Amino acid sequence: MEAGLEQCEVAVMGGGPAGLMAAETAARAGVRVALFDAMPSVGRKLLVAGRGGLNLTHGGPLESFVAKYSGSDLPDGFFARLIAGFPPAAAREWAAGLGIETFEQRTGRVYPREMKAAPLLRRWIMRLKDSSVMFHMNHKWSGLERCDGGWRLGFDNGREVIARSVVFAFGGGSWPRTGSDGNWMTLFRQMGIECTDLQPANCGWETDWPQEVLEVAEGEPLKNLRVRAGNSVVDGELLLTRYGLEGGAIYALGAELRAMAVPAITIDFKPTFSEEQLIAKLAAGNLLAAAQRSWKLASVAVAMLATREWSSAAELAHAVKNRPVVFNGPRPIAEAISSAGGVRWSELDDALMLRKFPGVFVSGEMIDWDAPTGGYLMQACLATGRLAGRGAAACRK
Repeated sequence: MEAGLEQCEVAVMGGGPAGLMAAETAARAGVRVALFDAMPSVGRKLLVAGRGGLNLTHGGPLESFVAKYSGSDLPDGFFARLIAGFPPAAAREWAAGLGIETFEQRTGRVYPREMKAAPLLRRWIMRLKDSSVMFHMNHKWSGLERCDGGWRLGFDNGREVIARSVVFAFGGGSWPRTGSDGNWMTLFRQMGIECTDLQPANCGWETDWPQEVLEVAEGEPLKNLRVRAGNSVVDGELLLTRYGLEGGAIYALGAELRAMAVPAITIDFKPTFSEEQLIAKLAAGNLLAAAQRSWKLASVAVAMLATREWSSAAELAHAVKNRPVVFNGPRPIAEAISSAGGVRWSELDDALMLRKFPGVFVSGEMIDWDAPTGGYLMQACLATGRLAGRGAAACRK
């Protein structure tokens, strides 16, 4: 290595869940790890995500778990292998090692018993420091060059560091105020690394509601729905907002909606009844008022259906089972829970090492994969960080 410059064996770039897990994995392998982050502290996005309860992972069969992941050129079986190597049970065991008890909800979502991210993050940082991981805050990465013995990393404060191997874990482009701003993509492209543009994922979608709908339904939930986009169907909930729709059901259909020339969904307000059963239950009188009573339609559904007149029970029943919503587009990426896009899979080998830069690895949301909320995002960040950290540690010689 070059004399006169600071040196480390593994440099981890970014202090989110993927970066912290990469640092922990490499440190456990016995190598000297330095972690760099542009922000004054690590784990900021983790803390924001944990405000409503940190969703660590999800229970259920492995086959259905790995089916939640998608990507534009995602290799066949990658997430099956990745999650098999670090399954949901291992994520819960890892949290338990930090003294964080977890529980599984009826929905399958797994949370810390305290329903907070801060205790987990504090204990995690403490364990990393006890493992001699060095933290360097307020270091914004500015360049990467090959050098004798590894890679020279530059920072906007003028500092330079030599590392035998590097793990990049800067995150995607959602919640940029936490440091996850996607600016790394410009430098990666200058290095000749192909990247797919970042897009908002797990976000609301915009449509133009009539004022009479907003007056009745803005901020109100729609529960027990079945929602279709293209050939994909999910059961879940939605929230009607002034700009469109939010909620788990729309988040789960994000990949399908982004692929549509004209993004649209069809809502089934009564998925447990057929149209014939609904017609049979309908009493005489004003059709929509009778349907609200007989079918127990939520006020939000009634408001969405009241924008036109209904001439028959059959026509109204069909509409209740097939209410279309056409979208203008997604909400801005800064509001999204996560982002899709990033480093293309063709640039990476099975260990998440950049093929053009031996000894340099990528993890977390920097890679072009997508998953819905429900614990799948966190699980993948931890698992990819672990895989990249293991690879980086193996490059020390």
